[in-house]
Amino acid sequence: MQQDQTSRDAVGVLVVEDDAVTRKTLCLAVESAPGLKLLAAYDSVRPALEWLDGAQPDVLITDLGLPDGSGLDIIHACTRRYPQTDIMVVTMSSDESNVLACIEAGASGYVLKDAGRMDIARAVLDLRDGGAPMSPTIARMVLAKVRGGNKPTLSESAPATDATLTRREAAILDLIAQGDSYGEVAKMLSVSVGTVQTHIKNIYGKLAVHSRGEAVFEAHRRGLLQLGRSRTN
Repeated sequence: MQQDQTSRDAVGVLVVEDDAVTRKTLCLAVESAPGLKLLAAYDSVRPALEWLDGAQPDVLITDLGLPDGSGLDIIHACTRRYPQTDIMVVTMSSDESNVLACIEAGASGYVLKDAGRMDIARAVLDLRDGGAPMSPTIARMVLAKVRGGNKPTLSESAPATDATLTRREAAILDLIAQGDSYGEVAKMLSVSVGTVQTHIKNIYGKLAVHSRGEAVFEAHRRGLLQLGRSRTN
């Protein structure tokens, strides 16, 4: 199932899901939403990777358990080729290792299929606005991992905190790590969305990452996150 993108303003979505009913539900949600455009839909890894060889989606929605491999293979390939693509996982797996692997690979959203009906169109638009749609149980798991884990020790090669991020960059990353969208961060800090996006690009460059998920985990690894302080300062 594949369609040509006819509007440059539409958000182009690639869907990879092996369950026919779920795939149809996702596709209909995208096709019926103003501002979204279904670019292609596949039921396995191989055709999705072939499609990505010649086309770039704005948003990738993928399952993890696919007949010929893992959705992680698609996430890795998409992130390498198109770091600006936003990625959301829709799956049955709530295993912590899978969740963290997907986020570290570049996924910004993680939704469980059995978590109840969700507004796919809103989730996609939220991704494009800098949000991180997650099922509540997944969001709690990720926050618990970041907040409760042992604070990472800086390696000798990692730059010092003060030399890595400016105070404003650290504040923005802290808010992004808590799930705020770019629009919400801009409002909270009384700056424009464009300013937030510029800071995000600078953060990506300094941390050598390509997605919000990677930025959060790399900042956590270096001990740069101080969750909650940005809301009170």
